[in-house]
Amino acid sequence: MDPYREATEIYRLSAAYEFPWDFTRALELALYRTYAVPRIGRLLAETAELTDRPQKRYDDTSLLLDAVVEHGFGSSRGRTAIRRINRMHRAYDIPDDDMRYVLCTFVVMPKRWIDSYGWRRLSRHETVAGAVHYRTLGRHMGIKDIPGSYEEFESFLDAYEEAHFAWDEGARRVSDATLDLMTSWYPRPLAPVLRTATLALLDEPLLRAFRYTPPSAATRAWVRRAVRLRGRAVRLLPPRRAPHFARQNREIKGYPNGYRLADLGTDPVPGLRGCPVRHPD
Repeated sequence: MDPYREATEIYRLSAAYEFPWDFTRALELALYRTYAVPRIGRLLAETAELTDRPQKRYDDTSLLLDAVVEHGFGSSRGRTAIRRINRMHRAYDIPDDDMRYVLCTFVVMPKRWIDSYGWRRLSRHETVAGAVHYRTLGRHMGIKDIPGSYEEFESFLDAYEEAHFAWDEGARRVSDATLDLMTSWYPRPLAPVLRTATLALLDEPLLRAFRYTPPSAATRAWVRRAVRLRGRAVRLLPPRRAPHFARQNREIKGYPNGYRLADLGTDPVPGLRGCPVRHPD
């Protein structure tokens, strides 16, 4: 397969057959780390979507992005998902650099996670296809000056985080709400352990930006070793025969009776409901 002409199909095979659990975890952390950019974290805090309705925001984001992966950019479902994404983003005054940075996290974080914790490393073919897939998504979203290769995505992400990661009180509230959501998916007595384990997987710049006390070196080593051992166990399993898409994840809890893509997300009214920015028009 050609990683440029068939990028989305290759990405679909990687995400739905080879690494469904890993892609879910990596994309969760990709979105989570964007909160450490104060301009992004503060906006999310002001909309209250992630602090008041974190499960819905999680579900809608996963389902909209998943529809494009499962059905493709040219499908009716893919086009509907992109229209909803664009409609929501247009209601906010979001700088191009921030949009480009968020797109970079979708490209870079899955590779870094899978290379560290997956049952094998991503191949060059898969890496190129992932970058091309998200370049296509970025073009559909009207993002300007999108990086041209995985290496350019990675360089932009690292430089942007070094320049912009910083403390913000609103961003910390969004971070806490997200950690609470992740621990809510499991029995309540496990919440403190799961929160510590999640923090143990975060890098130092992210912990500093949110002013979290880093877990001990022993805890971090134990947690990371446990996730790596999971990858080694998966390596012994037979190949997956049926795809597993994000919509099938147990973490998606808000739509037990199904959903329509056109109804997902929010309908922010500038300055009034769901959007803190009142535009001149």
